[in-house]
Amino acid sequence: MENGVGFVIGCFKERAKAIEELAARKEGFRDLCDDFLTAHDEKLQWEGSSAPERGERIAEYQELIDSMRIEIELTLDRAAIVPLRPPRR
Repeated sequence: MENGVGFVIGCFKERAKAIEELAARKEGFRDLCDDFLTAHDEKLQWEGSSAPERGERIAEYQELIDSMRIEIELTLDRAAIVPLRPPRR
């Protein structure tokens, strides 16, 4: 199984360097990446299911994936902001 960071890099290819840098520094971000991959894998499992609750579970996982995608994007955006310091006197 691919690790979550690698999966997220595949989903956000244009931000690969920022993902690698943030994952190297923040365990919470690595955990988010792992959770994103797990949700994706679970959705794929349900897509292959014939269980009566299939549609409901797919929709739930898609909602979870969408919210985590937004969280990943926001986390990357916040990490890219360099705080300004007041000039020294």
